[in-house]
Amino acid sequence: MTLATWLTVVTICILGAMSPGPSLALVLKQTLTGGRRNGVITALSHGVGVGIYAFLSILGLAAIITASPTAFSILQWGGAGYLAWLGVKGLLAKRQENEELPDAPTTKSAARDGFLIAFFNPKIAVFFLALFSQVVGTDTSLLAKFGYAATALIIDTSWYLVVAWLFSNPRWLDALRQRAVWFERVFGAVLIGLAGRLVVGILNGK
Repeated sequence: MTLATWLTVVTICILGAMSPGPSLALVLKQTLTGGRRNGVITALSHGVGVGIYAFLSILGLAAIITASPTAFSILQWGGAGYLAWLGVKGLLAKRQENEELPDAPTTKSAARDGFLIAFFNPKIAVFFLALFSQVVGTDTSLLAKFGYAATALIIDTSWYLVVAWLFSNPRWLDALRQRAVWFERVFGAVLIGLAGRLVVGILNGK
């Protein structure tokens, strides 16, 4: 593993992690409605899901998933369904007299949702296959391969930890949480929109 190659992996992984999408929407929702603890747990569990794909990709196993239309389709439809389910839950959120959500997300749900939002996204496998195919060769050591995969895991987790930390700032989190039900509904609409976009992509063969 050369420094230049590793920096290439770092740069691409940072750009990939920062790209807006369902993962960002979920971390924001968990943070704003459940606080910093939930945001951090979501970030950590999401990192685990991404790390699994990274390690499978670097070992060549993700190629089996992407080479099988059936397996890839199942993961895609599962992801669309899960996003839609989260979105519907958000849209159906009701306001209480104290302006807070009646059903605050638990740390268990934060861990579950963070992991599944990554696990049900086979495009992560495609992303890592495309990335690692450019930097891994027959002469790449096993240690270097795991180093690349670990880099992807650390970057993804770190980015969403930063998001959770910034958006749980006590100075303005209370004001945001007073309008938590509206954020829940907005994020619900966003997630449903993302699910719809994913379905369109599936139907168009993208």
